[in-house]
Amino acid sequence: MLFRITGLSPGPFRHLSGLSDAESSARGVGRHVADASPDYPDRIELRDARPGESVLLRNYLHQPACTAYRSSHVIYVLEGARKRYDGIDEIPEALRTRLIAPRGFSAAGQIQDAEICPGDSLEALIERMLANPTVSYIHAHYAKPGCFAARIDRVGSA
Repeated sequence: MLFRITGLSPGPFRHLSGLSDAESSARGVGRHVADASPDYPDRIELRDARPGESVLLRNYLHQPACTAYRSSHVIYVLEGARKRYDGIDEIPEALRTRLIAPRGFSAAGQIQDAEICPGDSLEALIERMLANPTVSYIHAHYAKPGCFAARIDRVGSA
C-alpha cells in the first residue's frame, strides 16, 4: 500500500519569521538556535535543525476535528522554512530515528488505532493501520514528548 507523509505547510508560520524576541514572545512563540542535532525536529521540512539554525517553538492545533480528540501541542518549525516535506513510501530521518506514536483517525476525527514503535519500524505499522478501512489518516507523534510530528495518508487521499 502506498502512503504519503507530509510536513506542515510553511504558510501559516511565515509571519513569525524575523520577528524580534519581544514580538515573538507576545505571540506565545519562543525562538531557539539549534546547538546540537538531532534536538530540534522541524515539522515543515521534517528534518532536524542543524546547529546554528533558528527554530520557533509554538503551540499548534494539529487535530482540529470537533471531537473529544481535538488536540494541540508544542512544535518546532524551522524559521524561514519554505517547502514542506512530501514523500511517498519513505520515512524521513527525523521520524526514522525516534520513538514514534502513530494514531489512526477516522474521517470524522475519531481515533481508530494507536501504537508506539521505533521509527525504523514505522513503515510496517503505517501499512497495517491504513489497511483498516476505518482509518482515514494517521498522525505521527514523537512518543517521548508527545508532540505532533507529521501527517500520513494513503496515496490519493488528502
